Amino acid sequence: MRLTPATTALLWAIGIGFLLQQVLSPELMHYFMLWPLGEYPAGFAADGSPISVGFLPWQIVSYGFLHGSFGHLFFNGLALFMFGSSLEQTWGRNRFLTYYFTCVAGAGLIQLIVVTSGITGQGIYPTIGASGGVFGLLLAYGMLFPNRQVMLLIPPIPMKARTFVIVFGAIELLLGVFNTQSGIAHFAHLGGMLFGWLMIRYWRGQPPFRPRGPRLVR
Repeated sequence: MRLTPATTALLWAIGIGFLLQQVLSPELMHYFMLWPLGEYPAGFAADGSPISVGFLPWQIVSYGFLHGSFGHLFFNGLALFMFGSSLEQTWGRNRFLTYYFTCVAGAGLIQLIVVTSGITGQGIYPTIGASGGVFGLLLAYGMLFPNRQVMLLIPPIPMKARTFVIVFGAIELLLGVFNTQSGIAHFAHLGGMLFGWLMIRYWRGQPPFRPRGPRLVR
């Protein structure tokens, strides 16, 4: 499939973000991760003074351009590659980017609430990764192209996109509720899907929203 411009730009952006993590000071990069409300120790300055970081407004988007490992980056980039161009061709660049960043910010908002409240029992930690936006794309792909075949990587099983979305959504919900796989932001993934679903319902003029403006063709 031909890569579309906005999808290509997003792939470059998360790649450059990961590269900057490798070459810039970790203390500096802490300011771009998504921290819970409050102030928390994040390292020490060059003069030895402690650095405290808490939530800052731009983190609700900037966290989506950082990743914890190459594997984390690879799988998010692969999903963006697989689903992004089809959605961008259907919606157009501006609507696609609006949707993607709504999912990233929505996922960040849910994660901010969850981590600040401490209900996960995992303590205080920053969040990074494009997974919230990626899960939003996954949901949109399943809604717009429900009968297209999607191939899992592990295990390599083909399934319809709609089934793929339902399975992954259920897994994330179970993992989030039962607090398994510590360090993975399951509620952020669900938040990306939730805000993506709401955005599509809004565009279509479906409940809980009133009909307004141009409708989606799909």
